[in-house]
Amino acid sequence: MFEVFKKELTELLRDKKTLMFVIALPVLIFPVIFGTLGYFMAQAHLDAEQEVHNYFIIGDKNAKGFSESVFYHKNFKLKDDLKLNSRQELKDAVTNELIDLGIYISSQQVSNDKNTIKIEVIYNNSSRVNYITEKINKIFAEYKILVQYKNLKKLGVTKKQEQEFILSPIELELIDSSNARESFGEKIGILLPYLLIPIVLTGASYPAIDLGAGEKERGTLETLLLTPITRTQLVIGKFITILTASLVTSLITVFSLGSWMFIAKQFISISFILDAIELIGTLDLLLILLLLIPLACIFSSVVLAISIYAKTFKEAQNYMGPLSILTFFPLAISMMPNMELNLKTALIPIVNISLAIRELLKGTVEYNHVYLIIGSTSIIAMISILFCIKWFNKEEVLFR
Repeated sequence: MFEVFKKELTELLRDKKTLMFVIALPVLIFPVIFGTLGYFMAQAHLDAEQEVHNYFIIGDKNAKGFSESVFYHKNFKLKDDLKLNSRQELKDAVTNELIDLGIYISSQQVSNDKNTIKIEVIYNNSSRVNYITEKINKIFAEYKILVQYKNLKKLGVTKKQEQEFILSPIELELIDSSNARESFGEKIGILLPYLLIPIVLTGASYPAIDLGAGEKERGTLETLLLTPITRTQLVIGKFITILTASLVTSLITVFSLGSWMFIAKQFISISFILDAIELIGTLDLLLILLLLIPLACIFSSVVLAISIYAKTFKEAQNYMGPLSILTFFPLAISMMPNMELNLKTALIPIVNISLAIRELLKGTVEYNHVYLIIGSTSIIAMISILFCIKWFNKEEVLFR
């Protein structure tokens, strides 16, 4: 068995294509992908913050203070070369992208000395990323306060009465009880399983294709079957090789991300992230690794069984695609609102590991649930390995 493992590992290290997926992807490509994604997300946010929106306003005299605030705002520019006279014309102009937003201000007299002002903002929020509503709401809130002060002054209310009895009779203070680790763990705990779990599968898939379908295609599987070792020992040797590649890929990915974060710290301010990571205990990190080991065993046995069944390298690759999609399905479930780690979710494969990783990063995990997950996943892993051994002993599978 160990001779098979040694032989397969040696061949694996000689295969440049497999090494690229096991080492090059985690060390270079994945950090570049996530770094590029983060850059473009930050750039999109910055562009949206700085974007200047063309607007047209009708009835500006009905709310002079509001219209002036919009006019002098750095993110709005009056499109004064248009001739629009109605709400419908404003809507059509926004639809046809002549302007980014239209403002229609109407005034209705409800009594001899009182008018009701209505401000309508027409915009298309589906066209691109923008913060039109946020900016307009801020301008409106400031204008509303000014109108309130003005009306109260007309009624003879003093400034002291305004603050104590009318505008601020009660205060609301929001106090966040979560610490830096909980806040960081909640955010990164959603994304990390999306990185680690597919990496565990990817690290197992490509070596498995080569050790199963690749052996068939090269005609070397028959030679292995003639050696004085049992088929059980042969399949376990291949399984250990695939499991090793899967775990090494995961560890390289984690160390690579850590190294890139350390390098990034020299150029950008991410000290708050590193401070939060330092709060994560060694036990929690070890438990995350222990959670991934039985999962890697499941993936390794499944992809080996698929690879043994396939006739050619290409056929095995075609089978791996649906398996990747099936892996993302439970990950999506774990991101649903109100999904928490409990006795019920602790028994759902992949979902339980994703939720446990998040709770471990937050420092709010119930350790009994983690031990239950490790135990239940280990049982599934044993069943998967036994199935793979039985599958390998079938002549109709090996020689399709």
